[in-house]
Amino acid sequence: MSFPTSDLTAGLRVPAGAVDLVAIDTDAAPGFDGKRADGEAALAGMAVELADLQERLFAQGRSDGRRSLLLVLQGMDTSGKGGTLRSTVGLMDPQGVRITSFKAPTPEERSHDFLWRITKALPPVGLIGVFDRSHYEDVLIGRVRSLAEPAEIERRYDAINQWEAELAAEGTTVIKCMLHISAEEQKARLLARLDDPSKHWKYNPGDVDERELWPAYQEAYEVAIERTNTEVAPWHVIPADKKWYRNLAIGTLLLDALRDLDLSWPVADFDVEHEKQRLQHEKPL
Repeated sequence: MSFPTSDLTAGLRVPAGAVDLVAIDTDAAPGFDGKRADGEAALAGMAVELADLQERLFAQGRSDGRRSLLLVLQGMDTSGKGGTLRSTVGLMDPQGVRITSFKAPTPEERSHDFLWRITKALPPVGLIGVFDRSHYEDVLIGRVRSLAEPAEIERRYDAINQWEAELAAEGTTVIKCMLHISAEEQKARLLARLDDPSKHWKYNPGDVDERELWPAYQEAYEVAIERTNTEVAPWHVIPADKKWYRNLAIGTLLLDALRDLDLSWPVADFDVEHEKQRLQHEKPL
């Protein structure tokens, strides 16, 4: 099943100005009028083109290319960052993807500016990088849990904008996605983990404590998105209650971004016909 990808992505991009997450339906499927089976088929239908474009990007990185792509995934626990990686990023060749999952900073990392460890994890030229959580934790949990002074949090918004603008100028396309899940759906997913012994390892009792801070986290997301929603690195809010739509939306954003790079195969830096002749006339091995 094919559909105009621009119809879907246009509805996900956050417009400039104040952000009201309450007004964005977490169970919606903007830009797509099909059912779950249709969405899953549409995502599967992207696989060949996604793989082809990713290989072109990788090949250019091996020659004189300067482009790379960074997918930033943010969201409350159970919003589906891991599921997105398996279902969408998993459609591409793993050798061309670098996934980084950011945890609490180490003592060494805390001794540097908050962007130090993030910069170290950026994808090299020709690769697609994925951040499972990111530098935005430093203005989200940092704000909610008062891990930094308010003046430092304010400084970080501007630092992020400058840093992302530099990335874009150097050839990195930045796709920022907030996986928008409802508190009710998160509760259902946490209960499902407790009901399934094979999922107990995924459960963290601290997630229940974090739920008590849900309004504060939503406010922190609204402020962060508004303050860092730029032309060169815009935000997308992805309704995440429907897992199949979440996956389709991220896949579509990746496909659109790769298409926009207008990728071509690198031109051979050797005489192709001469090499054919050499192989055709070589002595038996």
